Amino acid sequence: MPGQNCLVANDWICWDYVTSRSRELTDATVEHVWITGVSVLIGLLVAVPLALLARRGRHWAAPVLTFTTLLYTVPSLAMFSLLLPVFGLSAALVVTGLVLYSLTILVRNALAGLEAVPEEVREAARGMGYGPGRLLWQVELPLALPALLAGVRIATVSTVALTTVGSIVGKGGLGNLIAPAVSSSFKAQVLTASVLCVLLALAADLLLLGLQRLLTPWTRADARAGARARPSVPAKGA
Repeated sequence: MPGQNCLVANDWICWDYVTSRSRELTDATVEHVWITGVSVLIGLLVAVPLALLARRGRHWAAPVLTFTTLLYTVPSLAMFSLLLPVFGLSAALVVTGLVLYSLTILVRNALAGLEAVPEEVREAARGMGYGPGRLLWQVELPLALPALLAGVRIATVSTVALTTVGSIVGKGGLGNLIAPAVSSSFKAQVLTASVLCVLLALAADLLLLGLQRLLTPWTRADARAGARARPSVPAKGA
């Protein structure tokens, strides 16, 4: 049968592989989504306090930004090896490594968003009796959301790709299918798992873009207002 022949022939595109391994593909995809989501969420929870610390001044900003940048330069194999004595061969090992990698993007974007809040807005809020905590939660963080969510989008797409490296400890989601398939030259499995990984990244980016537009409606209003205020360019020769 044609479907069986594509497996025997080791074709790149083989629908029989997809149907016969649907459970395996589903489980790997669910694990991939879980590891990515948890890693980005924890990374965000760590990045915001670090950005607030870096905002205190150059003597804090320099070490925080340098540290998070250096983390990203550590090869994934070396990173997992350094974390192995602490977490063992577990999903926590992969999640922790991915959290550390995500900080490079998330801290910088969170800091950029906080620094972009106009000082006159802060002064107005303080004049209305806002304390530091209320100022942060009700004024600064909402205004920093566009830059922060842009960082979350980049970090998420990056983490989707990096999650596959977790296959070296058996916790790599779709990477658990890609790595052995490359070694055995199982073409259908390599292509199918890789395509699913790309689709996950695209779906996550579109979902977060929709969330960003939902949570920051004023950015669309500002863009429309800017477009209306922009003077039209007269036609050449008019």
